[in-house]
Amino acid sequence: MSTALFLLSLDMPISLEYPNIHEAVVAYLEQLNSENYSIYKRTAEAVYSIECTCNFLSDIGKEGEKNLLELVELADQALRSFSYHQHFPLIKEIISICSKIWKSAQASPLLQGESQKVLLHMLSHPLPRVKAETYHCCLEITKECLGVHNVTKPVSSLCNGIHFLLHPKVLYEISVFGIQEPESEQVNTAAKAILLYLLQGRLMMTALTWNKFIESLCPVIPILQGYADTEDPLGNCILLLSKASSDTEEMLPCTTRLKSMLRLLLVKKPSVRSLALKLLAFHLTSEEGADTKRPLIDARVLSRVTDLFIGKKPIELRLDDRRELVIKLETVEKVYEIFTSDDVDLVLRKSAAEQLAVIMQDIKMHAVVKKLCLIDKIIEYLNECVSQDGKVVECLVQPCLTLLRKVLCGDPVMRVSLSQQSSLLTVLFRVSLIFHEDCSVVTEVGALFCLLLFDEVSRMDMWSVNPSNKPSLPSVFSLPVSVFRRYHLPVHVIGHHAVSPYSIVLPLSADCLALKPVSDMLRIAWNLSWYHGSDNLLKQMNSETKTQEILDALKLSTEDILTLKITHMASGLQDCLHSIVQAATHREVRAAVTRMSFYLLNDRLSLKGCPGPCGVTLKSLAWHTALNRFLQVLPACTEDEKLLIDIIHFLNKLIKEQRKNSSLELLNWILELLLRHSANPLLDLLVLTESQAREETDDIRTAVRQQLQKELIALFDTLLLNFMEVTDRKCSELLYVFQTQLALKLLQCLKVTDAPHFYGLPSLERTLRGMANLTAFPGWSSHSPLTKPLDICVKYLSGLLEVITSFYVERGGNAMSFMGKGVTKSTILCLLHLSHEMMAQAGSLEWMSLWFLPLGSHSEEHIPTQQGLAWLIPLWVDRDPEVRFTSLGLGSALTTLETGCVALANSCQNISGGLWGTVVNILLDQSECSMVRREAAFILQNLLVIPMPTEIIKDYTWQGPCVHDEDSGLSLIGKPALQALLYHCHFYEHLNQMVKHCYLGRCMFDLNFSAFDRNSESNDLNGLDDSFKFWRAPSRTSQDRDPSSLSTSETTVAPSLGSTEFQPLVQSTTLLPEASHDQFVAQGHQESTSPRPPHDSSLSAPLPKLCVFVTPSLLSAMCSLLDNLLTIAPRDTAKAFRQAHLIELLCSIADATLIQTCVQELRALLPSSPPAEHTQAQVSFLLEYLSSLSRLLQSCLLVEPDLVIQDELVKPLITNIIGILTICTKDVLDKELISAFYHTWTHLFNLLAMLLRKAGAITLPSVTVALAKHWTAAIDMFCTCAGLSATCPALYTASLQFLSVLLTEEAKGHLQAKSKTHLCCSPTVASLLDDSQENQKSLEQLSDVILQCYEGKSSKDILKRVAANALMSLLAVSRRAQKHALKANLIDNCMEQMKHINAQLNLDSLRPGKAALKKKEDGVIKELSIAMQLLRNCLYQNEECKEAALEAHLVPVLHSLWPWILMDDSLMQISLQLLCVYTANFPNGCSSLCWSSCGQHPVQATHRGAVSNSLMLCILKLASQMPLENTTVQQMVFMLLSNLALSHDCKGVIQKSNFLQNFLSLALPKGGNKHLSNLTILWLKLLLNISSGEDGQQMILRLDGCLDLLTEMSKYKHKSSPLLPLLIFHNVCFSPANKPKILANEKVITVLAACLESENQNAQRIGAAALWALIYNYQKAKTALKSPSVKRRVDEAYSLAKKTFPNSEANPLNAYYLKCLENLVQLLNSS
Repeated sequence: MSTALFLLSLDMPISLEYPNIHEAVVAYLEQLNSENYSIYKRTAEAVYSIECTCNFLSDIGKEGEKNLLELVELADQALRSFSYHQHFPLIKEIISICSKIWKSAQASPLLQGESQKVLLHMLSHPLPRVKAETYHCCLEITKECLGVHNVTKPVSSLCNGIHFLLHPKVLYEISVFGIQEPESEQVNTAAKAILLYLLQGRLMMTALTWNKFIESLCPVIPILQGYADTEDPLGNCILLLSKASSDTEEMLPCTTRLKSMLRLLLVKKPSVRSLALKLLAFHLTSEEGADTKRPLIDARVLSRVTDLFIGKKPIELRLDDRRELVIKLETVEKVYEIFTSDDVDLVLRKSAAEQLAVIMQDIKMHAVVKKLCLIDKIIEYLNECVSQDGKVVECLVQPCLTLLRKVLCGDPVMRVSLSQQSSLLTVLFRVSLIFHEDCSVVTEVGALFCLLLFDEVSRMDMWSVNPSNKPSLPSVFSLPVSVFRRYHLPVHVIGHHAVSPYSIVLPLSADCLALKPVSDMLRIAWNLSWYHGSDNLLKQMNSETKTQEILDALKLSTEDILTLKITHMASGLQDCLHSIVQAATHREVRAAVTRMSFYLLNDRLSLKGCPGPCGVTLKSLAWHTALNRFLQVLPACTEDEKLLIDIIHFLNKLIKEQRKNSSLELLNWILELLLRHSANPLLDLLVLTESQAREETDDIRTAVRQQLQKELIALFDTLLLNFMEVTDRKCSELLYVFQTQLALKLLQCLKVTDAPHFYGLPSLERTLRGMANLTAFPGWSSHSPLTKPLDICVKYLSGLLEVITSFYVERGGNAMSFMGKGVTKSTILCLLHLSHEMMAQAGSLEWMSLWFLPLGSHSEEHIPTQQGLAWLIPLWVDRDPEVRFTSLGLGSALTTLETGCVALANSCQNISGGLWGTVVNILLDQSECSMVRREAAFILQNLLVIPMPTEIIKDYTWQGPCVHDEDSGLSLIGKPALQALLYHCHFYEHLNQMVKHCYLGRCMFDLNFSAFDRNSESNDLNGLDDSFKFWRAPSRTSQDRDPSSLSTSETTVAPSLGSTEFQPLVQSTTLLPEASHDQFVAQGHQESTSPRPPHDSSLSAPLPKLCVFVTPSLLSAMCSLLDNLLTIAPRDTAKAFRQAHLIELLCSIADATLIQTCVQELRALLPSSPPAEHTQAQVSFLLEYLSSLSRLLQSCLLVEPDLVIQDELVKPLITNIIGILTICTKDVLDKELISAFYHTWTHLFNLLAMLLRKAGAITLPSVTVALAKHWTAAIDMFCTCAGLSATCPALYTASLQFLSVLLTEEAKGHLQAKSKTHLCCSPTVASLLDDSQENQKSLEQLSDVILQCYEGKSSKDILKRVAANALMSLLAVSRRAQKHALKANLIDNCMEQMKHINAQLNLDSLRPGKAALKKKEDGVIKELSIAMQLLRNCLYQNEECKEAALEAHLVPVLHSLWPWILMDDSLMQISLQLLCVYTANFPNGCSSLCWSSCGQHPVQATHRGAVSNSLMLCILKLASQMPLENTTVQQMVFMLLSNLALSHDCKGVIQKSNFLQNFLSLALPKGGNKHLSNLTILWLKLLLNISSGEDGQQMILRLDGCLDLLTEMSKYKHKSSPLLPLLIFHNVCFSPANKPKILANEKVITVLAACLESENQNAQRIGAAALWALIYNYQKAKTALKSPSVKRRVDEAYSLAKKTFPNSEANPLNAYYLKCLENLVQLLNSS
């Protein structure tokens, strides 16, 4: 296994053609054999490097501008495969690229850095040939740029070509490793030549290039000087660097040159050292102050020091790093003080220095002395030593040098600093000369020179490929190994860079390359990369053109070529088609077709989620023509039939592979082939001819023919399944015709009675399975030009009933039958599909009787037979659960008609318990699987639809259930019997247990389990099990059924999807009581008992002792059943719900989190996720349950709201509902699942709306809080639903209605809460819409969608009204929505619509035809009403919108419509509401009503009175003439006038119109009535608003008798406004002009004075304020009010108020009241 995986992993063609398989193989190999996996990984790296090599060479050869960075990256990767392909021209191209990059001054640092990295990798490549070629190319470029041939040319940018070499790292690599290359003389020579050219090329370089070279060279000089030699050209050039130039400009900086001279003293060659001494002597003598320093430089001194630093005992440069401090810091400081003190004797200072030297061996102590400036003191002593009188301090030199060495050894920063101080270097050299005989001093100086002169090359981070940005930590001083080789060092140090730091590690060793699988993979990879893919490579191999010259190891072998051709899908398939076209025998064609089938198999095994390469490739090949000739003729012999079998098998596989992305061309071709007008061989082959039937004796031919029929039916089934997602019109039309033609052919195959001696069970089973798949499609019988659909259905019914009769009913079921159980299963499924087809095609015709079969045996001829459906009942107790399930589904389909219910009930008369008892027992049977019980529930649901009596009624066709008590002899029928039956069977107790043990998890099934015999062909993708894949949920059409409607479509089987991965045999599993939900795995409880007799006659289903889990689908059906029970017997059912706590239990199952988790899995399917079909099924079942539950809860709210409206029930229910509604289904691709979501959302919206209507106060906070938690998702959901008006109008309507109800209920609650002082802390929808800036976009999005829904629909569309209602509610509560509507021109659009309606009404009024006109007029009036309501809500409390309405001429438009408004009270009410909103707090709007406007009015309007010249006058006229019975309009008119009365312009119109005279004609209450009329209150409110201004007060006072009338009205009460007359008096008293008239009216004074003694505190305040206003600055009033009665009342009121309100500051009204009284008392008491 491991070896096979290893070979597969290295198979290049397979990895390219099937990457998924390759990935899986590599993953397994990694687990099984790490060694082989390592080889594969390294080979893969080499393959990638080869690809990069070929891509680099290809890109280099292209014309135009190139991506240099990408080329450099390719080049870097290409270096790793040189050991295999050895394509050395690549090196020259890479070097050229590097030179080109560095030549340009505009090149980015990143690009330069990457190219330099590639160059360094090449210079240090592990392969000697690569390294040699690299050096050779670099040398060639150097020669070209700096060669002698350039002498005659002026110095130009030509030398820029060598800039790529002028970098310290490159020069370091050449100096350290190139010159010393031990394995290659070529490298050695080339490296020396490059350096020589550079050192001698100053005249050939520009100043910029030379300076760049010297700058790059300085860090490398310590390496180069090791090659200094007086006899070698390169060595001489190196020596020249140290010499002083005769020119004014020297080659090296002064300090660098001094260091180089000192460094030469350490070279191993004596001649070089002698030269260095001469150079140093010149430097010392020319040094500033040389005369004052020791020693004097002469030949005698120099002759003694040639080998000065060539010591025999090198010093060890190593420090200690102790964990703990041995010496205290204070001690160190004291020793340092002694060392640096000038007052201390030299002997003590020397001793202190020696002690410090010992202490400095510990690197931790260095930090102390650094702070104390130790280095500076040491340098001071050294300078003093070399001075003329320095002999005194010579004793301190040796310990000072030791101290300095140890400090520098541990401090790289200090080393860098001191190495740049030429004075220190000179002093150290002089010290060594002075102490040339003291080995210890000379050795210390030599050690210091090593630290300071080789510092540049000691720092390893400086030479790394990727230097770190962070400074490196202090490390041990080390030097390159080459320094050891070329210098005589007086110290022992650690060496580094024995090999190049830039050297790369090749992925493959020589041993790996020797492995044949590895070499084969690399060889194929090279050729594929060189020709850029398999296609080009195969073309090249097929062509005769000459290929490129490559190594023999890179040439493809014959085996490689064959492997590539076969593995490459396009080439292999093309070869197969060529073989088919050129074939001379059947065998060749079959072999080619078999190969094509293998390619399809490879597609399936590649585990791809998308179409495989075979299917994609076939789309581009002309394979139809190649196979067409074999499909257009009937086979003439057995060989022809075998060939046809292979071709059909291939087509079947091809169509299956392309199921998710069907090829219309392929499908159309096959359908046109099947539906040819001439001979139709494929369909004709389904039915044997007479000659073929006579040949049945030939076993081989018979087997071949049966196999051919099997393949044909499989192909047709696949075709049917593949067309489920096809939307092409032509293809669909062809499919419909094909369905009916196939149906007729299959009907011919169903010949049971023709061969009673042999039934051909496999053939019969195949035929029935094909019929089952065909009949699952609605309308399959309706596309025959010659036969009516119902006739086809009747023939099908006859044949299928014959099968049931022959093979099941008369043989006692499958217990005594020797045939395969698949026949019964397929037959009953066909009958189920057929029942739905007959319902659709029969129309009003009676067809139920066609399903009746005679009861009893044919042998009992003396007994009269009875027609009925008794043949169906035994199937309900079949041992196969799928047969029971399907037969009960057929029963539920037939009982959707009343005749079916009656027939089925009559057929069960001989069964104990009858139909009702049988079905109830099946439903409550705990050992039965859920899907069977679900269908029993549907039958009961259908039986409950037909009205049933409460007592026996003769000649009544439907009596309902009948219960007879043998003990008492009592019989019940109808509803009483139903209640007795439910009670006797403990129905609600069973239901309670079912709900408690509902399994919500995912149902996983065995992939090998089949609904058929394992040996039959049902394991193919066309098995009957496909028909059960998705047992469709209740109808998801846009129009939901009424709860009492027949469950017609609830048992419809969806067309099968052709997958064996899902078996829906979800049987309830009996577990131990302590088993938890987590321990449950729904694998099905397989029953092996014999067929069961009819259920026990006791009709009693005992409660189970064990826990039995049921599925959500069963509970969905139970909810629908309970819904019907609630409709039939509301009180009894509601009582049972309450006793069994059913509603609470059913609601507890609703779990939004579970559905959200499943949807997230579907949106992002991972390899570890379960199959999508399983998750989709789980979600579908849960959504179906939620739909049924929501319908049930709505019925409960209608019948008895208390069942649902409970805090502990409602809050979690609403949370779950909102959670489900806000699930994001954006990336869910399955259309059926999306439809299920939409269906469920519709019912959930309806439920929420009903909850808000029935109990808004309780449910509104919960709804709002839940929405607030998912606000963004909620807005997205509303927008999604609002955009589904065309595809899902039910959801569109439900969502917008819910939004409207939500906003309306919130607005109602807000108005009711205004009087309450406490504030609600919970969020509101209005606050969510308006308060947060983050929600602005979401609100705009929602507003846009609703506006588009409103404006995008015609006025006749009922959905427009839905959008209008939602928009009205939104505008009423959201200021932002109003602002957005204004931007969207809603106001202008509504105004234009109103103008258009006015013109249309005027035009229609001139036409005859009153009836048609009236009907049309009603529609227009509704449209006008909606427009005005939208305007009203848009203007509500929004001044900006009111300004827009003013500019759009709202008032003139309304004025022109006024005659039509007068004709309709509802329209009048809406228009007055609009005007009230418009004029509220908007003076400009009020004034606009006074403008005169003339418009076009209908002729018929004359009988309603002439139109006034302003809308204000129209309103005044309406208020004057309004009859008392129309109180709503009357109230609205006066509310509008109250608004207008605040406007100065409107007051003027009111005054001129004498409208206020109508007030004086009001009648006061008579008799015992103490309350004012509503009309009087409206007038008083109007007068109050008029009295708010002085002009209005004058209008009131000018009315004769007005004050007296107000005085009389003040004596009466009104529950809502008791103090209106007093408030009017209060306002009038404040004007100085009015005071005489008030004072002259004693009744008014009396009323105001009496207010002080009133029990109403508000009346007291009004009276006190009015009297104070009257007396203020009015002397006559003081005199008049000093009467004893008034003064007494004021004093008493004041004294009482002081006692009553001792702390008046707490209440502003009380304080104001006291202030009024206090001022009154003062004014009345003053003179």
